[in-house]
Amino acid sequence: MSMSLKHYAVAGIFALSAAVPMAASAADAAAGKAKAAVCAACHGQNGIAQIPTYPNLAGQNEQYLVSALKAYKAKQRNGGQAAIMQGQAAALSDDDIANLAAYFSSLPAGGK
Repeated sequence: MSMSLKHYAVAGIFALSAAVPMAASAADAAAGKAKAAVCAACHGQNGIAQIPTYPNLAGQNEQYLVSALKAYKAKQRNGGQAAIMQGQAAALSDDDIANLAAYFSSLPAGGK
């Protein structure tokens, strides 16, 4: 009998977590926009790179951008322009990273 209670408890936890919406991003896209001026040199004024070898950031998934910037900061991403990005990311706080990700993910992917 205790085994079925355990199953009900586990099922209840999963049901509760599914019913509670994920927390909305607490990041500040406006603060990210202010911080993004230096990014424009490579990634374009509106997150659309003018140089084909640089990635567009506009419309990119917010959590991907957070993960990528944190990986650059921790020097876990290498190759290509990683040395430049590691230097840029080193100066960013976790809030800066979240705000930049919120800003670039809010931009239209097509740049319009």
